[in-house]
Amino acid sequence: MSSKSLPLVFDAPKRGMPPRHLADLSGEQRRAAVAELGEKPFRARQLAQHYFGRLTSDVESMSDVPAASRQRLGQELLPTLLTTVHNLDTDEGWTRKTLWRAHDGTTLESVLMRYPDRATVCVSSQAGCGMACPFCATGQGGLQRNLSTAEIVDQVRLSAAMMRDGDLPGGPGRLSNVVFMGMGEPLANYRRVMEAVHRICDPAPEGLGLAQRSVTVSTVGLAPAIRRMTEEGLQVTLAVSLHAPDDELRDTLVPVNNRWKVEEVLDAARGYAEHTGRRVSVEYALIREMNDHPWRADLLGKLLHRRLGKFAHVNVIPLNPTPGSKWDASPKPVEREFVRRVREAGVSCTVRDTRGQEIAAACGQLAAENG
Repeated sequence: MSSKSLPLVFDAPKRGMPPRHLADLSGEQRRAAVAELGEKPFRARQLAQHYFGRLTSDVESMSDVPAASRQRLGQELLPTLLTTVHNLDTDEGWTRKTLWRAHDGTTLESVLMRYPDRATVCVSSQAGCGMACPFCATGQGGLQRNLSTAEIVDQVRLSAAMMRDGDLPGGPGRLSNVVFMGMGEPLANYRRVMEAVHRICDPAPEGLGLAQRSVTVSTVGLAPAIRRMTEEGLQVTLAVSLHAPDDELRDTLVPVNNRWKVEEVLDAARGYAEHTGRRVSVEYALIREMNDHPWRADLLGKLLHRRLGKFAHVNVIPLNPTPGSKWDASPKPVEREFVRRVREAGVSCTVRDTRGQEIAAACGQLAAENG
């Protein structure tokens, strides 16, 4: 299959997409849209400066825009995309999970995590997910639809506003990192995710001005899309959700592996790493008596050392079990031995900090409870 296209089987239903928004458009498109409304093209830059630079979509607060034009510009280019259903805080307030409702009633989630030296938001790229990984809450619910570029960007803007306003402990701060590890498979919504990366990283007033190296795009292993992403000229981090080093088990844990096997996925990841000079984060959710065996740790280490070499970093994730699931986290001694064996093979390996277990922070849990 051509690396320029994605398989139709992964296409989301083309329904319920939100109205056009400023963040869906390039700078040139914004100017054209404003001109179509009978306004001077420079109004596009003013709107963008408020949205991306001042993190507001409230046109009535935009004193540099004529009062007579505000309502129409707001309706046509800054419609409300996401409204808050719930904010759930944990980790003494340092982690906030937000359930958003879109214009069509679709629900999606993002998680804002503040640390002493940074603040990271984990955003969703789809409502639901079509990858059907059996241990994932989102995968259990299936795919509803792709999110628009602006719906993705708005999660980041709203999180940046929370940081600016000091909604989390530590006083006012700045959002520093974005990870596409929320609901959905980012590379199955390829075009909109790539557009969102540009809106997130382009300097204001074209975008939010975050560094590309502070953005991580995750995938379960859509090899053609990884190869396509390699050609984008970006410096974002690629994260591959591997979860098993052998095809036999991965076929079950990550069903897309039936189409693109482990070695093809890692070859595509190697191409991205060599092209960008960036390490690949290999995500590995450690599941009790499923993928946590010592021999699998050895196999993972050898495979990554051979396929990715210095570009490999394993991010072991203690599984956050979903209610009623048969899947459970590995015991800590097993986790420590797994990490030791991967490192012994010469591959960098760390354990991800667990945040938000008390607030159903495994992606999809909150939406499932409120669906």
